[in-house]
Amino acid sequence: RSEIIPNSKQLKVSDLRLSDAGIYTCEYDSHTVSISLHVFQLTISLNGHFLPNEVPELTLMQNSSHPLPSLHITLFNSNNNVERPKLIQDKTRQKYILNLKKLEATDSGTWMCHVHSELPLINQNISFDLKVLGFQNPDLEKKYAIADSTVILSWRLNFQKIKWKERFTGQLNWKQQGSATTYELLDFNVTAQGEQHETKKSSHFRFEIPESKPESTIEVKLPKVHFNHSGQYECQLAYNRKYTWSKIELVVMKVSANPVGPLPRGAEMTLTCQVSSPLPSNAHLRWERVNGTKRDVKESKQHEAKLEVNVSAAGLWNCHLVEDNDMKISLNYLVEEAPLWISYAIIGSCVGGSVLVFGLACLCIISSISWQRKRQRAKRMARARQYLLENKTCQCQQ
Repeated sequence: RSEIIPNSKQLKVSDLRLSDAGIYTCEYDSHTVSISLHVFQLTISLNGHFLPNEVPELTLMQNSSHPLPSLHITLFNSNNNVERPKLIQDKTRQKYILNLKKLEATDSGTWMCHVHSELPLINQNISFDLKVLGFQNPDLEKKYAIADSTVILSWRLNFQKIKWKERFTGQLNWKQQGSATTYELLDFNVTAQGEQHETKKSSHFRFEIPESKPESTIEVKLPKVHFNHSGQYECQLAYNRKYTWSKIELVVMKVSANPVGPLPRGAEMTLTCQVSSPLPSNAHLRWERVNGTKRDVKESKQHEAKLEVNVSAAGLWNCHLVEDNDMKISLNYLVEEAPLWISYAIIGSCVGGSVLVFGLACLCIISSISWQRKRQRAKRMARARQYLLENKTCQCQQ
């Protein structure tokens, strides 16, 4: 592992090891020059490959022919900020163990360990790569959608960005709002060369895997989202028998009217706006009429996922989902006025119906009175017959 460079008479030692530490002497004629070699070795647990929330352990070893100095160690992360790891030093000063913080995906990059000593004077920088496999999405993201619209759910992985060179697998699961049953929609695997392969697993509802999408992305397309497609979609990564995940909560809004159709003059309609999950305390639903007044605005109470408004005139109404004064999604409903002939027909039907009901009521009353009279006459006849039967003989007057 060593060679002498002829022109400069330098000694080159390759694949340096802790045992190579010591005093190296060069003799030339009557001249003698000695150099003390101090060797450091820095190792990182799991070969520097981690998932979020794992705690790396750094081990710094030193060896020298002289008594080992006490080292001052400073650790810089990938953003060149100083870290404060937990440091454990053995009594011989040969071994130092540094326990880092719980990692996040953004901690990936080149870190640096600075080693300092006054006697002997040492100022040594040792760099190392740290890779954290994870997502570029937030841990829990909310996605808002209108019923019957097209929705694309996407998870951006960081394996190409951090030049991850290890194989890992994953899957996409869905759990409907308010249900404990989990459905596996697809699974995928990524090779050490960065090749990504996906397999569709579920036909519980119609979804697609887009052919053209950004690299390092897991994506599903819901061509026509239904109200019951809401819930949590969880993308899970697995490496070295450990897991990390990122969730997207899909919230679906729908609007309905009762009765459905144009609004006749003088009639009333109920508009219902509903979202698929209870709202947090900082969110609410709001109905408002376009170009209306303050009286045409109605807001839901805390945690309400359903809001109704009674409408007696034609116009355009909007339902908004507002969160922290930020409008997340809106859906409108146009209330149309029924043609006059429909209104007249309805009025005529109502009047005709009322007359018919009144006529039937009168007929029922007359029939009832007639029936009562017949019943009373039958009772009198029955009493007369009973009286004659009880008095069969008669007395003649003398």
